[in-house]
Amino acid sequence: MTDQRFKNEKEIHTDFLKKMTYGDYLQLDQLLSSQKRLSDHHDEMLFIIIHHVSELWLKLIIHETRGAIEAIQKDDLRTSFKMLSRVSKTQAQIIQAWDVLSTMTPAEYMEFRDKLGNASGFQSYQYRLVEFVLGYKTPHILKIYKKNPEIHSILEDAYHKPGLYDVAIHALARHGFDISDDVLNRDFSKTYEKDASVEAAWISVYKNVSDHWELYELAEKLVDIEDWFQQWRFRHMKTVERIIGHKKGTGGSSGVGYLKHVLDHYFFPELWDLRSKI
Repeated sequence: MTDQRFKNEKEIHTDFLKKMTYGDYLQLDQLLSSQKRLSDHHDEMLFIIIHHVSELWLKLIIHETRGAIEAIQKDDLRTSFKMLSRVSKTQAQIIQAWDVLSTMTPAEYMEFRDKLGNASGFQSYQYRLVEFVLGYKTPHILKIYKKNPEIHSILEDAYHKPGLYDVAIHALARHGFDISDDVLNRDFSKTYEKDASVEAAWISVYKNVSDHWELYELAEKLVDIEDWFQQWRFRHMKTVERIIGHKKGTGGSSGVGYLKHVLDHYFFPELWDLRSKI
């Protein structure tokens, strides 16, 4: 009886696969019906699609970064390299999205801006999740999403876990480098601060590349991600400045002022400081 039931279920599954279309697999009906304009202005469709596409790319960045974190924790650095390279390529796609959005003029944006209400890109929880998985933790972010228990739970979980840079530093320790106990045993929910022992370890890696090739490659993958992230931030800032100038953003955000401020932030500070010291 059990064998017959298994056979029937297998036949049903196989039959479904034969009938499944491209649209079925990708759930295109749901995806393509999500772009709902609140105005009659032509360019609002561009605005919605750019942000939908960016959220999908952010989802992939989170997925690949988490995979890389797991690989590094297992000391499988080579597997992490493929994932981290994919993160960088994805970042390039998000940066190009700003070029498309910048084809919209200030006058065109003002035609539908009032329809956005308090909605703002600063409210993107996936962007905050990217910051968390890279290792940048700020407590006020969790408070923003406290009214949404599901999203708050997702962010809180990531908030207390080690970020990408944390696991990279632990990899240094496993490979024999003398890393401060304060760093290795730190509270991962706190914002990371530069440490002399971490800088010394990375400098040694860069001065002895042949002896520490995988750690060197890991460091350069991290620098790639930081570089692309800074370029994304810059293009974001210039696009906002081009479209709304220095006015406040929707939702009351400070807009260009805030975006300029975060350009000075680094996820992996020692990897940039060492370039002046080797």
